[in-house]
Amino acid sequence: MPDLTAFPITQKWPARYPDRLQLYSLPTPNGVKASIMLEEIGLPYEPHLVSFESQDQLSPAFLSLNPNGKIPAILDPDGPDGRPLPLFESGAILYYLAEKTGRLLPRDAPGRYETLQWLMFQMGGVGPMFGQVGFFHKFAGKDYEDKRPRDRYVAESRRLLGVLDGRLADRTWLIGDAYTIADIATFPWVRNLIGFYGARELVGFDDFRHVARALDAFVARPAVVRGLTIPGRS
Repeated sequence: MPDLTAFPITQKWPARYPDRLQLYSLPTPNGVKASIMLEEIGLPYEPHLVSFESQDQLSPAFLSLNPNGKIPAILDPDGPDGRPLPLFESGAILYYLAEKTGRLLPRDAPGRYETLQWLMFQMGGVGPMFGQVGFFHKFAGKDYEDKRPRDRYVAESRRLLGVLDGRLADRTWLIGDAYTIADIATFPWVRNLIGFYGARELVGFDDFRHVARALDAFVARPAVVRGLTIPGRS
């Protein structure tokens, strides 16, 4: 049985099953990337809820694993060379799990790099821009009389949706017929933009029918249905 006690995070979130991958997360767009991926590949794991209400992400225990204080993070007892591997950043986690299992990442070099390209597109564009729309439309930004910051992020989000729509016009998923980590990274953010953030009309989402079609297919996947609620709230 692996010994994870050397990792301080296991003092705050004890591992009942230390032989399983430990997931520290919350069902946010970034957080569910990891839980959906784990559900898709069927790798045994143990989820731990990181509560923003109690600022768990800023606790010394969590910061010992991720000094950036963001979810998700994982601790894999069976990492490279059989040694435990702590890892943070959702994109890095997706890539690691894909390589570990040989799933949801093309094996040929061109397909692999094409997938990573769209993964980075989400990490550097879709996530940050959609998140700013959420801030200025749903949260504190709505109290600003000057709507130029909001409108700037709305315009950029529409542009990014246009890029995605063009990409999906003649393919099922971002990389073609194959569903990959690029889709797992992207569609939780699209879902959040028009759902939780309530920005469907603001960004004119109905103009992007190919994105809408792919989003519908994404949320209908059984692994996605499960992953969107993990970790559950007690």
